[in-house]
Amino acid sequence: MSLAKFRERIDYAGMRLLVRELEDLGRSPIFRVMQSATTSHVRVAGRPRLMLGSNNYLGLATHPEVIAASHRALDRFGAASTGSRVANGSCEVHTELEAELADWHGTEAAMVVTTGYQANVGVVSAVAGRGDAVVLDWAAHASLHDGARMSGAQVSRFAHNDVVELRSILSAARSPVFVIVDSVYSMDGDIAPIDQIAALCTEFDALLMVDEAHGVGIFGAERTGAVELYGASGAVDIRMGTLSKGIGSIGGYLAGSRDLIDYLRTHNRGYQFSTAGTPASIAAALAAVRVIRSAEGAELAHSLLGNSRKLRDALLARGIPVQGTTVTPWGDDVIGPIVPVPVADEPALVEQWNQLFERGIFAGISVFPGVRLGSPMLRLCVQATHSVPDLEFAADTIAETYCHAMEPSAS
Repeated sequence: MSLAKFRERIDYAGMRLLVRELEDLGRSPIFRVMQSATTSHVRVAGRPRLMLGSNNYLGLATHPEVIAASHRALDRFGAASTGSRVANGSCEVHTELEAELADWHGTEAAMVVTTGYQANVGVVSAVAGRGDAVVLDWAAHASLHDGARMSGAQVSRFAHNDVVELRSILSAARSPVFVIVDSVYSMDGDIAPIDQIAALCTEFDALLMVDEAHGVGIFGAERTGAVELYGASGAVDIRMGTLSKGIGSIGGYLAGSRDLIDYLRTHNRGYQFSTAGTPASIAAALAAVRVIRSAEGAELAHSLLGNSRKLRDALLARGIPVQGTTVTPWGDDVIGPIVPVPVADEPALVEQWNQLFERGIFAGISVFPGVRLGSPMLRLCVQATHSVPDLEFAADTIAETYCHAMEPSAS
């Protein structure tokens, strides 16, 4: 069929036109090409820059043990898995990683999926169906909303972290309910009130899933995530995590009961119909998990959270508004690896991003559809390997450019 039949949709796609215009001008904040490993400093556009946009929170993507494990798997198993997990795609290292993940999370079983997106879409659409109700936090990851739509279930959304609205939805439900939240929200950076949400799910007999993509490796005594931090491990039915952020590789995983995991192995279409993760990436993830579970992992998590707090405090001290702080039930204020700075509007965000880029900082951003249109943010991602001078430089430079970046909108 000719592409011309869809030409109107393509020609008038606003985001396509905007990105192309910015790329032609050399000013696009997205689709930039890295020219080195993405550590706390990265080479991009021909020069080194401070990286504040990467999910390599613990710096494990280039950890010597992780790299060595990846090399060994490449030598042993080759470059590809050559099939889905259902067929011939399972290598010994896949099942080793799954056993390690289950042991780490204290669950009966775990399964590894090629990407985090596939894990989420697959689990939601496999567990829920017509006649069920899926209830999500409005700010939950796009993959969870996509999976809910694909499931055929009735879908409801509650205001971000609003347990009063969640209670209202649950009390009115007349069908099996599947509640889904993130632990650490990928755009807002704050943590869900997991203890309250888990208590509501117990009260109303609802199934609960928590996406720990941005919490795993960081929070809790064993660093399995915010579910552990809130003491809710026994009340969460499905725990999801990624291998691509704190763990420093690529992929997603699900942890839960053996019955659940066996069901998902045979019904999660993202798992069944995707080629398995490469042996090298799976071996890297296994090595990274073992580092996280060690004393070194505890030090890395401590350094990361300390750096996040330093950057937040430095920005506030310079008069820059910062979001993403969570007050726990026991009174601590917690700031995770994502430090969001709200910006007036999208043109102001593009202007500030480019000023930071020119001054040697690659900053992350949050724009529609990741956040509401008209509510963009600098999405500053902190790493354990950032130094105090790095963070002071970032705070100074953001403060220097922040007011100027707002001028086009104020005029």
